Amino acid sequence: MARKERNMVRRRLVRSYVTSVISISLVLTLMGAAAIFWASAGGVSRYFKENVTVSLILPPEADDAAAQSLVSELAAREDVKSAEYISRERGTEELKTMLGADFLEVFETNPVPTSIDLHLAGEAVSRDSLAALRAAFEADPRIREVVYQESLIEALNANLGRITLVLTAVIALLLVISFALINNTVRLNIYARRFTIHTMHLVGARNAFISRPFIRQALVQGAISGLIAAALLGAVLLYIKRSSALLYSLFNPTTVWLTLCGLVLAGMLICALSAAFVVNRLAYTSKDDLYY
Repeated sequence: MARKERNMVRRRLVRSYVTSVISISLVLTLMGAAAIFWASAGGVSRYFKENVTVSLILPPEADDAAAQSLVSELAAREDVKSAEYISRERGTEELKTMLGADFLEVFETNPVPTSIDLHLAGEAVSRDSLAALRAAFEADPRIREVVYQESLIEALNANLGRITLVLTAVIALLLVISFALINNTVRLNIYARRFTIHTMHLVGARNAFISRPFIRQALVQGAISGLIAAALLGAVLLYIKRSSALLYSLFNPTTVWLTLCGLVLAGMLICALSAAFVVNRLAYTSKDDLYY
């Protein structure tokens, strides 16, 4: 009979341990995903900024040789990511695709100018930087006009700033929730042995001696949970890599690896702190209060 009861208690403890590991793993996975997106916010911002097009309209008398020379000069600038020459013929074909093949019928001559499309480095895509570039380009006699969507730039910078702020708030909230959930999970796991902890304290065992095995177990539990969370998050990132290489390219590999390793360390640290806190609290709880 006693053996059957011991087996039943053992099974309950195993189920409780497995449930705790799964709960902690899911919380760490969510926290890790939010951390990766937050750390990659700069890459996302840079990607959108570098896809903004600044068009340099050239004078009607500009020939292909002069335009190509200007393209090479612009591409060598540190604040320019790429420069592409758009000939009058190519611009006409693009407008035909958008407006229809007969759009030129209302004009006596072809109004499509030759131009150069610039994609700037992310740091240069701001109101002040673009204003300075416009002034410098328009002072160049080889460039007739500089065209870009100011409202789009302002909206882009404003929205990206809001997204970063929201992600920061989400990360902070997830950290609080994660600690609370993991602390509660560890507490429930240890609470089943509250009478043992109380008895050890009554016979004179020091807190360090009482808490040592529980902290050791919590460290193992946190490491296992962190490894599971890292594996789950790694599987999600691998799926993203296979399904959308462009989206995956926005993630910094170093940041991803640091986050995956950080999940293991975070799981161990939070579980160990929670275990130490709960054990010390139960050790000083009166016997009557242990029943509630």
